[in-house]
Amino acid sequence: MSLPPGFLDELRTRTSLSHVVGRKVVWDNRKSNQAKGDWWAPCPFHQEKSASFHVDDRKGYYYCFGCHAKGDAISFLKEAENMSFMEAVEVLAREAGMTMPARDPQAAERADRRTELAKVMEEAVRHYRLQLKTAAGSAARDYLSRRKLSDAAQDRFEIGFAPEGWQGLWDHLKAKGIADDLILGAGLAKPSTKSKAPYDAFRNRIMFPIRDARGRCIAFGGRAMDPSDSAKYLNSPETELFDKGRSLYNHGPAREAAGKGQPLIVAEGYMDVIALVGAGFEAAVAPLGTAITEDQLRLLWRIHPEPLIMLDGDAAGIRAATRLVDLALPMLEAGQGLRFVILPEGMDPDDLIKMRGREAMAKLVAEAQPMVNLLWRRETEGKIFDSPERKATLDKSLREAIKRIADPSIRAHYGEEIKRLRRELFGAARRAPADRPARRDGKWKSAPAQPLPATRASLLAAAPGAEVEDYLREAMILAIALAHPACIARFESQLETIEMRDPGHERLRHALLVASHDGGAEDLTTKVAAAAGPELEKLMSLAHVQIAPPVRSGADDAFATMCLAEELAKLEARRGVVAEIAEAMEDLTGLVDEGLTWRLGQAAEARNLAGRSKLDDDSDMGEDRGALSAGLQRLIDAAVWEKKKN
Repeated sequence: MSLPPGFLDELRTRTSLSHVVGRKVVWDNRKSNQAKGDWWAPCPFHQEKSASFHVDDRKGYYYCFGCHAKGDAISFLKEAENMSFMEAVEVLAREAGMTMPARDPQAAERADRRTELAKVMEEAVRHYRLQLKTAAGSAARDYLSRRKLSDAAQDRFEIGFAPEGWQGLWDHLKAKGIADDLILGAGLAKPSTKSKAPYDAFRNRIMFPIRDARGRCIAFGGRAMDPSDSAKYLNSPETELFDKGRSLYNHGPAREAAGKGQPLIVAEGYMDVIALVGAGFEAAVAPLGTAITEDQLRLLWRIHPEPLIMLDGDAAGIRAATRLVDLALPMLEAGQGLRFVILPEGMDPDDLIKMRGREAMAKLVAEAQPMVNLLWRRETEGKIFDSPERKATLDKSLREAIKRIADPSIRAHYGEEIKRLRRELFGAARRAPADRPARRDGKWKSAPAQPLPATRASLLAAAPGAEVEDYLREAMILAIALAHPACIARFESQLETIEMRDPGHERLRHALLVASHDGGAEDLTTKVAAAAGPELEKLMSLAHVQIAPPVRSGADDAFATMCLAEELAKLEARRGVVAEIAEAMEDLTGLVDEGLTWRLGQAAEARNLAGRSKLDDDSDMGEDRGALSAGLQRLIDAAVWEKKKN
């Protein structure tokens, strides 16, 4: 309802904020000064022992120096009592002895309709939850099981399923006596253009309820079960309840967790949020299928002064980050900024947590980059500044970006940081220019090339080691076999027996072998996608798979055969060496003899033989043969020394 001019001002004047807040807190009398209307207490919005929550009774304003909650008496009741705006106004007016103005009939009618729509949405939540447990939901349950979503996580996020069929939800809601216009108004069904009954908006999709900050279900997100569906994720249309650009997935629980001191993480989608919450990062939210909007950015800053934007380390993720930089620059204020968490390329939060553990995610969160770093990266990455003109172009673009910052203090600090980065860049260029060799030991030698930030964010660089090397080589084997089905028959016995240590790769290998024996009309990729869609999408999104010549060159089967043979040999040889060394090391606890050192030497030789190939320069995936040989030699030397000592 609309209120007459001056009503809220008079209400705030008549209301004692300390009286309203005092019902929820215990004042710190040593720190408070009642005579001046200056009150302090532990914050009611987050857990703390010190009194960092300040109420200024004269101004009618509160602020917490810990969680940065702020507002007046109305906003306090909204946050502390979970009231709507009008409910808070009515409570304060009653306490102040003020008569509420007559309600606007049209506004009351709109509010009543939104209440009815919210009830319809709750009925849809229950229906979808029930469908997930039926026989029709078996494939959806299998998918959720493969994604390691526990029953507790499914219950917490109220995940459901919309079966195939055109009017399953429509018929259910009609049987409950719900009017057509409410079902259509909630975005749960669409009118037919063929003079038939309306049909369900969601079919054959895993359903994620989207709730507002008050906990009302306002929309749904649906994940397609059919890999050939034109839209992998589909949101409800905009309705009287739902404005996509002003909503966040997991808004209410994330706000509560952020108020208790957790970092606010902004991920890309529903599954990312669920994975983060499951790992203990409960203040996680996601925009709803689009880039972050200006309204969503304001919502984020109301929850936390410095949200962490979590993005993939691939080119698309970096582009999304730089677009957000442009949006945020004019909106920056003191104590209101953004930081960025760039994930290793090819990994989403779920992958990172499963492969490397919660600690790895916590480390990335702790090392989140300030926004100025993303601005600098956008303007400098992949560019060479070897002339005054190019340097001037960089200076001009950076000046134009910084000019967009409205806050003069922040603008000055950005300028200082850009100058520092510029000195480092051009200072380094003067010390060891890329196009001029450096003189060492009386000879001219080229300065070593520095890795690009995108290279440092790659999966192998971010998580070096045998586990990741195996993961990448397994991926390459599967990708080559998919791109060249003719190779499968030749290497079938090896593909059947080789151990795929990544569960997703194991499912893909099984689907690949089954599909290769199926004589249907569909091509191999279509069959594998139908059996293991999410795993195939993940495989083909890996950067080293996308750029691999045998994958890109679908016609050259001879070249692909040679590459596949090499990848299989390298994987088997490396694992054989590891097994041989592990077995030999067990014997080091007993008597050491020449036989043991001979076995270690043979293992090293086998590893070196496996690495000799005319394709080494093209297909090597980052292993350091010199370091491996040196390590084996140290083991041999240590074994001989141990024998002499004994």
